[in-house]
Amino acid sequence: MVRGYDAVLAASTIVAFLALLLIYLPPFIYPPSLSDSHNLLNSSVPVPVHAAFGPESLAFDPTGSGPYVGVADGRVLKWSQQTDSWVDFAFTSSQREECTQPFEPELEHVCGRPLGLRFEQKSGNLYVADAYFGLQVVGPEGGLATVIATKAEGQPLYFTNDMDIDEEEDVIYFTDSSTAFRRRHFMQSILTGDRTGRFMKYDKSTKEVTVLLRELAFPNGVVLSKDRSFVLVSETRLCRILRYWLKGPNTGKTETFAELPGYPDNIRRNPKGEFWVGVHSKKTRLADWILRNPWFGTSLLLKLPLSFRQLHILFVGGHHGIAMKLSSEGRVLEILEDVRGEVVRYISEVEERDGKLWIGSVMMPSIWVYDLQ
Repeated sequence: MVRGYDAVLAASTIVAFLALLLIYLPPFIYPPSLSDSHNLLNSSVPVPVHAAFGPESLAFDPTGSGPYVGVADGRVLKWSQQTDSWVDFAFTSSQREECTQPFEPELEHVCGRPLGLRFEQKSGNLYVADAYFGLQVVGPEGGLATVIATKAEGQPLYFTNDMDIDEEEDVIYFTDSSTAFRRRHFMQSILTGDRTGRFMKYDKSTKEVTVLLRELAFPNGVVLSKDRSFVLVSETRLCRILRYWLKGPNTGKTETFAELPGYPDNIRRNPKGEFWVGVHSKKTRLADWILRNPWFGTSLLLKLPLSFRQLHILFVGGHHGIAMKLSSEGRVLEILEDVRGEVVRYISEVEERDGKLWIGSVMMPSIWVYDLQ
């Protein structure tokens, strides 16, 4: 009885503490303002994914058709320019009987959860990083994807996230965000200080997977440089992007490419060789303190009776959308925002194409198109 009373008292104390933060310390919990930022993304045009949710990644096939997006129920959808609507293109799991709801996290391990998407230009094949089923590939006609990698050095892929393809070397660089937490528990990975993520290389000719970097804090987006001399990896929990050298005197070495004011998700290269980073949200002062003190998340915050949405909004501080463009050397070139999240929220990827930005979100039922002109 005493233990139960103590637990209730501790939980009540924490709730009261958080309530005081909400009332008296807005600068501590709300997303900070950024200098040189342009609040323009609220002019973006939404393209809803009807009866679907969470189009994290976007890709266009070698003919320019698309975009293609992966959604929360395990499907890959294609935008049909003939009908101006989304159509089914591919699936990452053959077990579709229970996959009837747009968003049902408890069934992700059954239905699949496609995250990063990349087309191979020379073959027209679509490669998929499925959070639960590993690396997959599907032909130009779509259908059920084929698994090509499920483990690395004997350890299963537990949270496959994003990738990029080096078509000249015939290798795929990709991330496994955690070997301790599944995708549906990504907040737990962030809040507990988990550093079990890996960055890897899949050799298409030998079908071997090699671990290049270990003990990463939620490795996420992956992109090759235009000259293929390095690859970038976003390390979401630490709000930074790493550069892993593939060529030159620094081959095999890693360095910090950019420190960001928020949590980077996918990275995509534009035709000039610059990089667009989808930033899930800005880092609040409260979140910064929590990340520096993972005991708080492990021992207290995750034990409160908070839903995922409540925990997430407490962590990010409020709805907003932010995208950043970086130079080939990591210098910030442009910051675009929807400061209040009026239209765009929780950006996971930004693809620049024909004077427009195509924007995805792992937490919204829509993509958006922003006209750079």
